[in-house]
Amino acid sequence: MSDIPQPPQALFGELFVAVQTAGIYPDSKTFVDAVPREAPETILAAYRATRPDSPEALRRFVDSHFALPQDPPPVAAPSKQTTLAAHIDALWSPLTRTSPSAPRWSSLLPLPKPYVVPGGRFREIYYWDSYFTMLGLLESGRADLVADMVEDFAHLIDRYGHVPNGTRTYYLSRSQPPFFFAMAGLLPGPPGEAYARYLPQLRREYGFWMEGAAGLAAGAAHRRAVAMPDGAILNRYWDDRDTPRDEAYREDMELARVGGRAPSQVFRDIRAAAESGWDFSSRWFADARTLGTIVTTEIVPVDLNSLLFGLESAILAGCEQRADEAGAAEFRRRAATRRAAIDRYLWDGSSGVYFDYRWTERAGIARLSAATVYPLFFGCASPQQAQGVATAVRGTLLKSGGLITTPLVTGQQWDAPNGWAPLQWIAVSGFNRYGERQLAESIAHHWLRNVRRVYRESGKLVEKYDVLTERGGGGGEYSLQDGFGWTNGVTAALMALYPAAAMAEQRG
Repeated sequence: MSDIPQPPQALFGELFVAVQTAGIYPDSKTFVDAVPREAPETILAAYRATRPDSPEALRRFVDSHFALPQDPPPVAAPSKQTTLAAHIDALWSPLTRTSPSAPRWSSLLPLPKPYVVPGGRFREIYYWDSYFTMLGLLESGRADLVADMVEDFAHLIDRYGHVPNGTRTYYLSRSQPPFFFAMAGLLPGPPGEAYARYLPQLRREYGFWMEGAAGLAAGAAHRRAVAMPDGAILNRYWDDRDTPRDEAYREDMELARVGGRAPSQVFRDIRAAAESGWDFSSRWFADARTLGTIVTTEIVPVDLNSLLFGLESAILAGCEQRADEAGAAEFRRRAATRRAAIDRYLWDGSSGVYFDYRWTERAGIARLSAATVYPLFFGCASPQQAQGVATAVRGTLLKSGGLITTPLVTGQQWDAPNGWAPLQWIAVSGFNRYGERQLAESIAHHWLRNVRRVYRESGKLVEKYDVLTERGGGGGEYSLQDGFGWTNGVTAALMALYPAAAMAEQRG
């Protein structure tokens, strides 16, 4: 589409580079979220006329030509008598936003309905976060807001052809794990009815992930589609740009200088990892340790392909609901073909777990991560495979504070010692689906104890948690954020699923 809005990097050129390189704001996201007071060409002309010659002068220039993003007022600290459940209920209002229009020249993308943001530096809606946020909204009696957010995501697919990573212009070149069908499945009534209602959007999003798959030669890839050695199509994460991220320009440039690889490929792999939601993790590193070896686009991930199996199954159900026999037959075949390919390439029988696959080397990546539970959540594992995954999770991934993301310590936030709310929910739901109820309950109780402890000590629900020492998590490119949408959602849903744990919290 010719009218797709351009990101700040494209609009402000040399000024953008100067600001982000100088690091005049501690968080690189600050400038790209700022609202220009004048047209970009006017601001650029003023910049070229003055050429601020110091970081201080540059900051004064920016402050005079842009309105910087303002942090929302802090949420009042809960009293010691406020239960965790009551505090979560109170958080939805401060995290709810409306933006039916966006300021001119800003990076914000408008949405027609209200929505919930994660919190902290994340001032806009994010794709996969929102599914887990919705779980808690339902427990708080906010089905209306869930329906609004589903409409917002349908609008994004209609407008842009996919759901962007988040509602900023600089996120439009990538998506995130495709949970839209699962969000629709949360709406009242049988899921098939929602899938039928949103079938045009489900099909269009599927087309985005599968673009270029038709006629792809074995061993080749195009955008997000990969033809495996036998010609079966699986998928990878990707980004349509190969430049430094707008929101982390300086960090990406510094990484590309020391990696010894083509900068454009480093940038593409960094961006693809951002599409995965696991930014960053040893899952994407060739040496399992170092960000500079990132090869995300060479990896066929188990979580993404489980999600796409789920999307194919949802489209199948929607077609059946509409009595579209041809569509149902097509997506029944597509789902069965993907499930067979997942078994062939991502299941490791000797280890009894699902691994990612490096398609460029025609080899599985024998590194366990919490992504191994995704096939259980979407129902594409056999009972025997589920038992194998359960054994691995019990023995390696389950810690005192919940499910660990990977066993490796790299300093990245999607590695040890961190655990994340969405992965706890995926695991608990997946194991319950396959009858591993004791393990599911154990994961939930360990996680809730961790969240509860941090809440009692700080009055906050945070983005991620250290599941080894049971405290707020660390690592990554920015400080620990509080708020926090998906932690609130998963915590509320787990307390509803396991009332004994909720009662223990209230007695606490």
